[in-house]
Amino acid sequence: MNHATMQDGTSITYRDEPPPLSHSPDQPRTILLLHGLAGHLGEWDALTPGLLTAGFRVVSYDARGHGASTRRPPTVSRAAHVADARTLIQELGLSRVTVLGQSMGGNTAMLLASAHPELVASLILVEAGPGGPNPAVPTQIADWLDSWPTPFTSVAQAETFLGHEAWARGLEERPDGWHPRFDRDTMIATITELTARAYWPEWERLACPTLVVRGGKGALSAEEAAEMLRRRARGTRVVVIRDAGHDVHLDRPDDLLATITGPDARRPTR
Repeated sequence: MNHATMQDGTSITYRDEPPPLSHSPDQPRTILLLHGLAGHLGEWDALTPGLLTAGFRVVSYDARGHGASTRRPPTVSRAAHVADARTLIQELGLSRVTVLGQSMGGNTAMLLASAHPELVASLILVEAGPGGPNPAVPTQIADWLDSWPTPFTSVAQAETFLGHEAWARGLEERPDGWHPRFDRDTMIATITELTARAYWPEWERLACPTLVVRGGKGALSAEEAAEMLRRRARGTRVVVIRDAGHDVHLDRPDDLLATITGPDARRPTR
């Protein structure tokens, strides 16, 4: 793991993986992976080998307040999350990257591409869109976090409760059991600004090709995806992975990989 220090002192833990030499040109394409709320960079482990084989340099990181990054950063604003992504891209000397974000990470990815089009060649939003506001979400997230029977007695118990092995791997072991690697109040503060308003102006300013991936059983509605197409008909493609929920990258990583790298990925966006 590597670490980068942001302007406000926040430490960001990241992973930077080059493609196999047999698949990589002198300057491989780079894909930056942004996880969702309460997640961690390890969520991308099932997707990463296929991306590397496809010739991508894969960069992922724990968002501020998450995982091994600073647990209680000075701010968790949307602007700070965007600045973290921008700073990491610049510190690694990257240019024109593909940015893939899921849920909260998708919002960060969209805001980055809207504000800094010179940095982003293409955008992939997984279960993320501009819709809102939704002021009930912070309370729903608080209730969900408060329902966790922490400390978990084992990783197996955590996996059963949380529903995904990758979520359980995001926990840390302490003498009394397994705990989240984040602060509850920081998570609620992180989601509060995101759900306070809609982000249609940022969506409409996007200049790069954009792939929107919905889980057929996920939270991004068909109506919102249709509105995304209506407001930005050129440059946008929507794909539905029917058997996936909100965590498409965990439920159907192979289908998501095929959507990103397969023959259909080369079709022109609308």
